[in-house]
Amino acid sequence: MSLKIRLSRAGAKKRPYYHIVVADSRSPRDGRFIEKVGAYNPMLPSDHAERIRLDEEAIKGWLGKGATATDRVARFLGRAGLIAMPAIPKQTKQAMPKKKAQERAAAAAAG
Repeated sequence: MSLKIRLSRAGAKKRPYYHIVVADSRSPRDGRFIEKVGAYNPMLPSDHAERIRLDEEAIKGWLGKGATATDRVARFLGRAGLIAMPAIPKQTKQAMPKKKAQERAAAAAAG
């Protein structure tokens, strides 16, 4: 049985609230879980103390039993100092203007 520490969505429409749970990797996102180990409220400001709440002892116990964290939860745990901070991948360049548009912008700025 592969265990994951992941987010489980709760809250109303357009008002997200997430529970940080330990669950079997095969169970649905909002379905069966083993234990709640924290909460994440993205509606609060990023510097608010209640934005991310973690039960550090329970998380350490589950990590010791072989549970792995998802990308988002790994960032939370890295900031809390429970695990090493994961590497954040570079953003893709797909959103940047293409070559012709960059040339036009450079020509407009020059002339």
